[in-house]
Amino acid sequence: MTEPSGMQIDPALVRQLAELLDTTHLTEIEVQDGERRIRVARKAAQVAAAAPVYAPPPPPLTGTPAPSTAAAAPDAPEPAAADHPGAVKSPMVGTAYLAPEPDAKPFAAPGQRVEAGATLLIVEAMKVMNPIASPRAGTVKAVLVGNGQPVEFDQPLVIVE
Repeated sequence: MTEPSGMQIDPALVRQLAELLDTTHLTEIEVQDGERRIRVARKAAQVAAAAPVYAPPPPPLTGTPAPSTAAAAPDAPEPAAADHPGAVKSPMVGTAYLAPEPDAKPFAAPGQRVEAGATLLIVEAMKVMNPIASPRAGTVKAVLVGNGQPVEFDQPLVIVE
C-alpha cells in the first residue's frame, strides 16, 4: 500500500499492531522506524465501573429521628493526578514495571526521597525497557500504577513533590 507522500505501509505490521491493542487492552500504539511512523488507535469502549452502590439505612422503627446525612459533607476532592505539578507522565504506551526484577525491591515507594535522574519505574515498549527518571529531587507522594499494568502515553505514573 502506498500513501500519497510515497511512504510504504506494511499491512501485516498494521494488523500486528491492531492485534497488540487487543491483547494488551490499550487504546492506541505508535511505532517509528526512521522517517516512517505508524499510529493505530481505537476509541475506548465506554465501560461502566462496577462500583458498589451503598443505600442509606432504613429509618429506625422507633419514633426517634434519623441522623442527618447533610452534616457529613465529604472533604474537597484532590486535584486530578494528571494536573498535579509533580506528576511524572509516561512518554510512551507500554507496560509499567515497578522493580528491576519480579522479586526485587521497587525503584520508588511512597514517602521515599529520590534525587533528580533516579529511576522511578520502567516502561516496556516493543520489548525495550525504558527507565523513567525523576525530573526533580523530592519525595514520592504516590505511585499511580501497578506492576505489570499497561500504561498510555501521557498517563501519570508517579507523583514527586
